[in-house]
Amino acid sequence: MQSTMLSGKTALVTGSTSGIGLGIARALAEQGANIVFNGFGDAQQIEKLYTDIGQEFGVRTAYHNADMSKPDQIEAMMRFASDKFGGVDVLVNNAGIQYVANVEDFPVEKWDAIIAINLTSAFHTSRLALPYMKQKNWGRIINLASAHGLVASAQKSAYVAAKHGLVGLTKSTALETATTGVTANAICPGWVLTPLVQKQVDDRAAREGISGEQAKKDLLLEKQPSGEFVTPEELGALAVFFCSPAANQVRGAAWNMDGGWVAQ
Repeated sequence: MQSTMLSGKTALVTGSTSGIGLGIARALAEQGANIVFNGFGDAQQIEKLYTDIGQEFGVRTAYHNADMSKPDQIEAMMRFASDKFGGVDVLVNNAGIQYVANVEDFPVEKWDAIIAINLTSAFHTSRLALPYMKQKNWGRIINLASAHGLVASAQKSAYVAAKHGLVGLTKSTALETATTGVTANAICPGWVLTPLVQKQVDDRAAREGISGEQAKKDLLLEKQPSGEFVTPEELGALAVFFCSPAANQVRGAAWNMDGGWVAQ
């Protein structure tokens, strides 16, 4: 049954045309929030996606195709949200990319792109969203970090650096807003079967000559003791909790939802 906890508020979710971002956008829409979607994909499919979610939950939806590596496009997206809905009450920084290589072999352009999209974009959206949130004395910034924001893995230097940085940005933002009604927190998922992770599964299956199911199992059990993927729906429910009055004093948390990954 739909709640009205976020009725009249607007959430902007970057990277929300699939995977984790889409799961969180749906969860916030179910609470009555208007949603600004962002991400790449087929234009017609994206239009159907945001239109269907708007109709399903009786909320207003819109889409902006900002490239999250480009500050000017991020600024245009934030202006778009402000013009259409008045401002952003809930900011979910979810957009991310991945590349795997040893440090000495890491392409410089891949490093720059990962830092730009996975970390710097969250600085730009936050700096632009905060004045409105502070003016209203209510706001939620939710940064999608990763278990890799808390621990490292080999061959993922840029991703690990960006996600550790995102946890640090979250903490600083939380301290700067500590006496206000604005909170900032990070969610640190373990393995989630997103398109990004599915590609790693497929690559592993091809490389090792094993089935897709075996590749999934092997991938999970290397890091995630539960042996189960975290779901976008579970992450959406955690984002909803961060938006609730119960989380008023949850500030600067790096909340791992990872099947036990960082407990080891």
